[in-house]
Amino acid sequence: MAKAKQLTVWVEDRPGILGEVASALGAKKINIIGFIATVVEGRGAIRLVVDKPAAAKKVFSERGWETTEEDVLQVALGDKPGALGEAAKKLGEAGINIQYAYTGSARSAAKVNTFCAVTDVAAAQRAVR
Repeated sequence: MAKAKQLTVWVEDRPGILGEVASALGAKKINIIGFIATVVEGRGAIRLVVDKPAAAKKVFSERGWETTEEDVLQVALGDKPGALGEAAKKLGEAGINIQYAYTGSARSAAKVNTFCAVTDVAAAQRAVR
């Protein structure tokens, strides 16, 4: 189990903004490993894990997009029934609440990374080992 740096870019909630964000990253050869796009209090909140967080932050800053960052738990799950249930159950048994979760690409074709915003990343890492 690993820890990943998640960036949240706060943008205007309007058609095309996800394309703008993704294209801006692509133009700088920054790979999106996982993302979730939602609306929070009237603003677009695009949470991403990328291969080059510092470069992504620079891209966002150059465009005037507010960015926050936080650590999230990264769990590589087998691509099989019950894999998510097993990991989530371990976190629950350790008293760790999952605030939200999303999946993204993994280096292995047989696995997918799942990113979980939790209250205590270090404890979550220990719980899912």
